[in-house]
Amino acid sequence: MNVLALSCSHHRAGVQLRERLAFSSPQSLTNAYERWKILHPGSELVILSTCNRVELYAADEQTSNGIAVDDIINFLSRFHNLPADDFASALISHTGSDAVRHLFHVTCSIDSMVLGEPQIVNQVKEAYRIAQEHSACGPLTNVLFQRALKVSAQVRTETALADGRVSIASVAVGDFARSIFSRFDNKLVLVIGAGEMAEETLVYLQSEGVRNFVVANRSRERAELLAEKFGGQAVDFSTLDHWLAAADVIVSTTGASQTLITRDRFLANRKLSRKHPVFILDLAAPRDFDPEIASIDDNVFLYDLDALEETCERNRQARRSEIQRAEDIITAQTQTFIQEINHRATGPVIHRLREHWAEISRSELDRLYRKIPSLEPAQKDAIEATISRIVNKLLHPPLEALRDEAKSGTPDGLLHAIRRLFFPGG
Repeated sequence: MNVLALSCSHHRAGVQLRERLAFSSPQSLTNAYERWKILHPGSELVILSTCNRVELYAADEQTSNGIAVDDIINFLSRFHNLPADDFASALISHTGSDAVRHLFHVTCSIDSMVLGEPQIVNQVKEAYRIAQEHSACGPLTNVLFQRALKVSAQVRTETALADGRVSIASVAVGDFARSIFSRFDNKLVLVIGAGEMAEETLVYLQSEGVRNFVVANRSRERAELLAEKFGGQAVDFSTLDHWLAAADVIVSTTGASQTLITRDRFLANRKLSRKHPVFILDLAAPRDFDPEIASIDDNVFLYDLDALEETCERNRQARRSEIQRAEDIITAQTQTFIQEINHRATGPVIHRLREHWAEISRSELDRLYRKIPSLEPAQKDAIEATISRIVNKLLHPPLEALRDEAKSGTPDGLLHAIRRLFFPGG
């Protein structure tokens, strides 16, 4: 099974490194696939690049050794103009069955920060689609990604892994915000800060129908990047008070070292508003909003990290029993997949070996018949049956060993040995 997966995920790499290695635009992916084809013609590649991970799945059935880790590291280094020493130690490589298992884990979201999140399967599906569009897939990556999507569907159907939200943002929006508002398409959202938490929360808010939002951040440039990504509007941080009074939903995720919005400041803006219900998600540590703001009036709903994390943890505990069920499915499907692929790899060798010995047998029989032309048909039949039994008995041990090795692991070593023994010239 000649597949190599190289991963730069949230577990090992910092945000800045992932951003430097990311393929963050359609043009970037197009350029990457074009560059890869020049460097490794005839090989296969699928690039999975999200906010939490950058992964490359490569395969090459045309060469005995396939794609090496150094091949991908050099590709990333050249493409991003980044010295290999700056990122190589943060990468995780998987080959063969480990690469298959890793992709299955990723697609089933067991490998995600948010256990059971539904977004990742769509990201894998999109990555596979884009690779197909660029004619970068081949026999191995096609069957691998198609199987990964099927395994993900099986895990979601046969386990409760995706039940109950476990991320701060999903709980904030799905559990708490939904208890205040029945719809979001008519709400104005103010996002204070432009980091990962702000971005993740916007993902969930948009999935609930949010259309109108503004981003305020001390760095106007970062505010514009986040707003552009989701189709919102960046506003000057100096206009924050205006938006505090106007917003229906406020999400705050700054890294301020002290309280950003005091009770008096919020109260002053509240007096200028229509006293409409306002839902405040204070996702900062330390807090951006004074907890006393919650007591200003009955239409102010303030939730901080403590309240959200308590709900998240309850949901996590409820899911833990489902992880092993998902792992069992992934283990079984990985073994089945590897056996199918290895069987496909050994099939041509077995067929060629049988044909090779059949040709030798026929050649020797013809030679014998020319020396003893007086043989009766019945005698010839008996001789041929004997030769056939001898050939089958001689072939049985290597073929059985090949089948057994294909079931238990990659039979590359045995395949290579058989080719050298029986087909030294080919």
